[in-house]
Amino acid sequence: MANDIRVVVGLDFGIIYSGFSLYHVEEYDIAKIVTNTEWPGKGGKHKTNTALRYDDDFELIEFWGHPALFKKSRDDNKTIGLFKLYLGNCLVKFKPTLPEPLTYRKAITDYLYEMGKLIKETIPKHWSGIDFMEHVLLVLTVPDEYSENDIAILRECIFNAGLISDKRSERLQFTTELEAVAIYCMYSSLREHRLKEPGTTFMIVDCGDDTVDLELLGTYQLSEITERARYLCSTFIDKEFIELLKREVGNSAIDLFSDKNYGQLRYLVYEFCQNVKLPFSGNNPYFSYEIDLENIAPALLKYVTGSKRDLMEEKEWMITLDFDTVKAMFDPIIDRIIEMIRIQLDNSKNCSAIFLVGGFGKSKYLQKRVDEVFSKSVENISIPNQPVTAVSRGATIYGKGLLESRNLNNVKYVIPTRVLIYTFGVKISPLCEYGDPLDRLTSDGRIHKFRRIVERNTEITIDQEFIVENLVPIHPDQTKMSFEIYYTKEQNAVYCDEPGMKLAGSLLIDIPDVHLGTNRPCTFCLSFGDMEIKAKAFNKLNGQNYQTKFENTHSSRVIWITPKVKCLYVEPL
Repeated sequence: MANDIRVVVGLDFGIIYSGFSLYHVEEYDIAKIVTNTEWPGKGGKHKTNTALRYDDDFELIEFWGHPALFKKSRDDNKTIGLFKLYLGNCLVKFKPTLPEPLTYRKAITDYLYEMGKLIKETIPKHWSGIDFMEHVLLVLTVPDEYSENDIAILRECIFNAGLISDKRSERLQFTTELEAVAIYCMYSSLREHRLKEPGTTFMIVDCGDDTVDLELLGTYQLSEITERARYLCSTFIDKEFIELLKREVGNSAIDLFSDKNYGQLRYLVYEFCQNVKLPFSGNNPYFSYEIDLENIAPALLKYVTGSKRDLMEEKEWMITLDFDTVKAMFDPIIDRIIEMIRIQLDNSKNCSAIFLVGGFGKSKYLQKRVDEVFSKSVENISIPNQPVTAVSRGATIYGKGLLESRNLNNVKYVIPTRVLIYTFGVKISPLCEYGDPLDRLTSDGRIHKFRRIVERNTEITIDQEFIVENLVPIHPDQTKMSFEIYYTKEQNAVYCDEPGMKLAGSLLIDIPDVHLGTNRPCTFCLSFGDMEIKAKAFNKLNGQNYQTKFENTHSSRVIWITPKVKCLYVEPL
């Protein structure tokens, strides 16, 4: 693959905003990374809105990005946003209600299709002779907590969107948003502040659309020092603004407005962000901003009734946000961010720099508060160049380094070590022993259990393999073996149905040569690659290899183990 790639695309597919950057493999100056600023309906910005507007049947896309939210329409209840919240661990109450027959997978696919069209149109403006399906490596960033199932869904959506020609294509790679940001900071801000010496420790505070992520890292090759921390971020302030609107015009009015005129609601929040959230510095006690609902959100007026309507008519549909009101929106989230930073610093007494990135990282008030609290203990507190683009630009550097590491055994761009946040293992069934719960006993005298392969908090290197030897079939006439791989936050889990235990995926292999009976040993291993976890099995008799990236399949059986014999036995399908 590496020899054919000419351009790396870093795609930051966000909940509220999305963007992409391009990096030619022959460039070594990160200043040559191209971040797109030409979007439908509104140029000059580094990102566009993650939103779609459909036709009446929710089949065809009328607008995407900025125009989907802000283009005038008689009926904007066909506008869809926040659909990415269906991935990850988002609470149900925060997920948008999608109109039938639309599904979140279709919405994601449709949005990536439109984004892909723009990427394909943009690349030839900078470099000629690029065949997208042959010469482009796409690196998609994802939140750190995404499961393998979430990543498998994204891979399928990207395939259906026409961005890769094969669902298993290596021309699509994943990295976490935090890793992308960390790499970008290392190759831009660390050099700028002369902090690139080995042993330097720095903190990334990624204040994105939906969360704030903290990561404490050491250089020069990046290694994770502590586990990452996460908290709700700037959308908390957006939600506080909506709560203020509810107090002014009534809950039912805002609920109806959100259901029937989602585009206007998002525009109202957009105006708040541009004129209040980002400019607010906390320095001017006379700060004030007036919101003209009649002009910005005319559809809202018809939903306001009773005494709320009388009061708003008296105020000519104007809402005034003064200093204390805005400060009260900010302080809870910023207090929490500061506490998170303090806790992470306690884990490493020698932190040389703090970098604020992400959309909310531009907040003047956040910058002021962080500087006030930590300027005496941390020498450098700064914002990298183009902090909003740190994710997509870091993804291109990651992808380029990935290509070089595969070509030249050079991993200088790639974070070589990671700390696992989960314990991984397989479902096993040892013969029942004294003390095992009898209600878990199977008909053939076995107990289904979780067999740990690698523990949570283990520091690993990319593509490091964790091996289990001598797996053999349980029955002599067995022709297939299937392994289920589970993961959990617990280090001492016993059963695969415990709370918090999740299925990562499965691997099915053929085991011919039934004339050999159960004497057909195989080797099984897990490895933790660039992003996706890989499972491999090797048939020692015929040399066949099997591997998977844990596509979303739940059809496999269980792995058995007999404690008296150092072999694993697998139930036939």
